[in-house]
Amino acid sequence: MGSDKLAVFLEVLIAILLPPLGVFLRHGCCSMEFFICLLLTILGYIPGMIYAVYAIVAVDRERLREYYHPINN
Repeated sequence: MGSDKLAVFLEVLIAILLPPLGVFLRHGCCSMEFFICLLLTILGYIPGMIYAVYAIVAVDRERLREYYHPINN
């Protein structure tokens, strides 16, 4: 349980420095969260950072697994 909190802390720290990287570590490369974070970071660093922290802390990937599918061809 302590290692889970440490992992989230490190992901949030990485998300503050490089927002898309933090979301990539949590949700993967081909997820909708990653593409939204990438777009927001391109448009502005602060919106990308805010969304990255939100996506890491609030979005539970296990609960949404049945609704979200990776974009694969």
